[in-house]
Amino acid sequence: MKNIGFLSFGHWNPSPHSATRSAADALTQSIELAVAAEELGVDGAYYRVHHFARQLASPFPLLAAVGARTSRIEIGTGIIDMRYENPLYMAEDAGAADLISGGRLQLGVSRGSPEQVVDGYRYFGHLPAGGSDHAEMARQHTAVFLEVLEGRGFAEPNPRPMFANPPGLLRIEPHSPGLRDRIWWGAGTRATAEWTAQQGMNLMSSTLLSEDTGVPFSQLQAEQIERFRTAWAEAGHDRTPRVSVSRSILPLVSDLDRAYFGRESGGQDQVGILDGGRARFGKTYAGEPDQLVRELAEDEAVAAADTLLITVPNQLGVDYNAHLLQSVLEHVAPALGWR
Repeated sequence: MKNIGFLSFGHWNPSPHSATRSAADALTQSIELAVAAEELGVDGAYYRVHHFARQLASPFPLLAAVGARTSRIEIGTGIIDMRYENPLYMAEDAGAADLISGGRLQLGVSRGSPEQVVDGYRYFGHLPAGGSDHAEMARQHTAVFLEVLEGRGFAEPNPRPMFANPPGLLRIEPHSPGLRDRIWWGAGTRATAEWTAQQGMNLMSSTLLSEDTGVPFSQLQAEQIERFRTAWAEAGHDRTPRVSVSRSILPLVSDLDRAYFGRESGGQDQVGILDGGRARFGKTYAGEPDQLVRELAEDEAVAAADTLLITVPNQLGVDYNAHLLQSVLEHVAPALGWR
């Protein structure tokens, strides 16, 4: 059994060929797809966060709205760029959204991906400290965020407050118990996966690794997962961690599917340059259901993960993406033992 969710980048484009032509479309359709996915039996609705782009950005209003419209489905991000975040304000927003959803938030955070603008985080008021860099700044923001989520008081109360305070130091409110255990780090390398385990965060791995050893993507990612779990055990944490991977899975079960994605069948891994280093990108799984079952059965990383996030082409609209998710659940998941 696997948790199966969808991951939407929330692209929007004013082109007449797009079903998602505005930011309002992207937001409202994201909510509608989560509602439809829950009705289908999908386990999670996850959203990518990009700044300065025609995509989803500030996630917490969306997460809270999805939480208010649904009752069961997990709600998450994949991922929030921590270079841009005020960790205390983020803890307030996350706590509120988690309480609205009844404790269903699963927040993926990370250093982020290549940006739309140069050093975009500086426009948000964040600059690396002297002798540090933007990646270390993201980790520092994350460390503060995780500590605040523990719920311990740290702020000295005003001796003459407007409203009476509880005794002792004050914490960020609202506090949502258990949210600290539902934070994931988006790791792009094997070493970062080990660091993630040491911090007590779940592992979120996508269809991109920012390193390449010459082996197929699925093998490299499976090694990343194995290293994460070994490091977790060595750290002595008292809970079982979760691991997610994301895949583009496109069953061709209708003429419309074949028109959209028939040319994607038989794809392979790609190797390219990202941020000055070699990176390996996982392939797209497109084909007839029996073909996908054979190919996915050989994906070592999918087998090792407990959670699978299916990337969706959100600009094709809610109805089509609900059809896509239903096709995976009906024609692929049962044959692989995921359902």
